[in-house]
Amino acid sequence: MPGVGSLVKGPRAVNVIIQRLQRCMSSTTGAVMSFGDGSHGALGLPTSLMGLGVDAYEPIRVPSLPSDVTSVTAGHYHSLAVTSQGQLWAWGRDLEAQLGRGLPSPRDSWNEPKKVAGLDQVNVCAAFASGVVSAAIGDDGSLWVWGKSKRGQLGLGNQVTESVVPSRVEALAGEKIIKVSFGWGHALALTEDGKLFGWGYSADGRLGSITESLGTSLLESRGDLNNRELSSSTLEAAEKLVLEGMAKENNMPIIWEPSLVRELHSVDVVDIACGFDHSLILCVSGDGTLLSCGSNVYGQLGREKQDLGLFPVDISFRPTYIASGLGHSLAICQVPSSNVIGGAEGIVTWGWNQSSQLGRGGSENIPLVIEGLEGEIPVTVSGGRVHSIALTSKGEVWVWGCGKNGRLGLGSSCDEAEPILLDFVEGCQVLQAVSGFDHNLVLIAE
Repeated sequence: MPGVGSLVKGPRAVNVIIQRLQRCMSSTTGAVMSFGDGSHGALGLPTSLMGLGVDAYEPIRVPSLPSDVTSVTAGHYHSLAVTSQGQLWAWGRDLEAQLGRGLPSPRDSWNEPKKVAGLDQVNVCAAFASGVVSAAIGDDGSLWVWGKSKRGQLGLGNQVTESVVPSRVEALAGEKIIKVSFGWGHALALTEDGKLFGWGYSADGRLGSITESLGTSLLESRGDLNNRELSSSTLEAAEKLVLEGMAKENNMPIIWEPSLVRELHSVDVVDIACGFDHSLILCVSGDGTLLSCGSNVYGQLGREKQDLGLFPVDISFRPTYIASGLGHSLAICQVPSSNVIGGAEGIVTWGWNQSSQLGRGGSENIPLVIEGLEGEIPVTVSGGRVHSIALTSKGEVWVWGCGKNGRLGLGSSCDEAEPILLDFVEGCQVLQAVSGFDHNLVLIAE
């Protein structure tokens, strides 16, 4: 495939993978804080403190969790926390059994963090989530999934759309999985030796060339409809379009079990990130080649080439870490600096920018540096529906984009066009900061 054939496996692949994972996982334990949209219980805050479904406009500590949380993960509308004892706790939306409580739990209990059932024999070291599915990786590299997905996101076999308790992905039993990333209906899994597997909804080539033919989605994502005030006529028109698209997708292109991404069979992959309906894949090469695939309706692929499938992003910086929001893409890269000889690390963004989630002005479909973070050294970055959050080497948290429902944690609903320091956690040693669609989790060392 053009743009991929020049990439070759490198001996430093495993080291690069481990370094990337260490940025998201810590041996230090801490307390979890949350802020943003509380309508699905994803904040984990008790009704007695906030009221049912109430938003949090500044970070608030999540009670009822063990004191030894080592990492947190935010799904679209739910949250996960891993402890030093290898346990996994979950809270938030449970309509699709994504909390691992057996049958879906009563809505008034969604905000209560509870230990995921069925993982007693698994020493969980990492967790990942989409809107309807959760996943855990054991210390032996095994992958366990639960929830409901008619688009095959569980990866448990032909026509398997539901698992109310954790089930092992047997198709990956011979692999040691180190990272998983979920989109709306698709999933990618990265192995310790740099192999990439994909499964789920494959329209728009969002899984690369796993199948022989690539087709466009009949049901385009309409994430922008969730963030505006709409007239009744506009709502009716939008609903009609969605219903028509869903009717046409009775024969959706689905990969029911994890399969190798064929065009990367001789390439070491070091990082992955799935947006709502696009994917980013960082590969080993001299300068670190970043590939993108899937929908480009918001310019989130970051390239002029509009062909379906995996092709290089038109980026002039060397990426070291990648992330995706609903319709925007983010990368930590080596960028020019007036203060550091040879350049420094900065955050580069592209794609959907309706609410300033790119943190900068300028062309949206071209990867450009966020100048408002010059002088800071970003460690991780995460994208939500229409906001973004970053953690720096100083242990500081910076936020930008849409402030609706308090999702920036600044005490208001105001949008921020450029990164602004989250001063509510100033003075704390922040270990991790992640975003769901409309909520955020921050892990604070104690």
